[in-house]
Amino acid sequence: MRLFLRNTAAVLRREFSRIFSQRIYAVLLFVLPPVAFAFFAVLFQDGVARNIPIAVLDYDRTTLSRKVIDMINDTPTAMVSFEVQDAAEGELLMRQGKVSAVIAIPDNFEKNILSNRQTSVDAFISGSNISVNGLLAKDIQTAVTTFTAGIQIQLLTKQGLTELQAMAQLMPVRFEKHVLFNPYTNYGYYLSPSFMPMMLLIFTLMATVFAIGSELRYSTASEWLKTAHGSLSATIAGKLLPITAVMFVWSLVMLAVIFKLIGTPMNGSASLLILCTLLFITAYQAIGVFFIVVLANMRLALSLGGGYAVLAFTFSGLTFPIMAMSPFMQALSRLFPFTYYTDIIIDIALRGAPAHYALADASSLALFALLIPLSLPRLRKICSDSKFWGKL
Repeated sequence: MRLFLRNTAAVLRREFSRIFSQRIYAVLLFVLPPVAFAFFAVLFQDGVARNIPIAVLDYDRTTLSRKVIDMINDTPTAMVSFEVQDAAEGELLMRQGKVSAVIAIPDNFEKNILSNRQTSVDAFISGSNISVNGLLAKDIQTAVTTFTAGIQIQLLTKQGLTELQAMAQLMPVRFEKHVLFNPYTNYGYYLSPSFMPMMLLIFTLMATVFAIGSELRYSTASEWLKTAHGSLSATIAGKLLPITAVMFVWSLVMLAVIFKLIGTPMNGSASLLILCTLLFITAYQAIGVFFIVVLANMRLALSLGGGYAVLAFTFSGLTFPIMAMSPFMQALSRLFPFTYYTDIIIDIALRGAPAHYALADASSLALFALLIPLSLPRLRKICSDSKFWGKL
């Protein structure tokens, strides 16, 4: 053990020298992570989408049509930015991306309501942004439904019913919805715990691949191995520990931004989440080691590693639920540590689930670390054979 520690310390001293002598290496470790976290902190500062521009086409131009427009404009999401004169003008605004919806109120709107005849309010909503369109559709429907209910209550009270009787007749079955873990539909709560760890895994993976790949590219791999006196465990430990330490510090900054600055609820154990974050970093370091050792080509490993890192978001279930994927795609999603880590964040932070709920996901993260010992025989080969050196 003493010999291992001495050899590891020798590699560590050499690695610190390499970090500060190679600009790209230092940028990956010390510049890009805080810039990325600061960017997302500013991006998700508001959290909830507000004042999305819409256009109104009011053929009726009466008191009641103006009232329904005002009610739509008073919703948190919609903001009436344009009043158009015809359907063609509204279509043009939507094609130009200036509005996300066009509300059309037909002629004789007020007359039909006062005559107790059915009328309509038409909403043409762009389908280009699912999240925004969902919020708009919900708020517009709520506003129109509330307006309709108000009209019906007035008509029923004029017939002699009390307001409570009119409400009971209008809505005999009342539906109550309770959103448990994100009642404000806050994008910051949903996206910051996914985008920021995504940045963390990219920088961890890229830094690991670059750290080992540069040894091959600049033909210093044998020197690296000799520094540890041929000990593969000391060789890889000394190489990875600085990256682990730096990324772990940035992960603490990341968690502070998510839960303190953005205000995402922390309903579970913060200590457990920190431990799982360390496992998350280690998992992507192991994957980085595997990529560069198997491919023995820094440029190719960076390219494939980058593609693999980006695919993690697709298979995390954040955009399309894993349970709705085909069995093959569900199995494929388990090849990404990010899938397990997002489950852990949702369970621990948002749902406040007991610690044992995270055990299976944490164990899966830990299993990825086995890629490191599996890569060691190949690592010795590429560090000892000059045919693997000097490649871009």
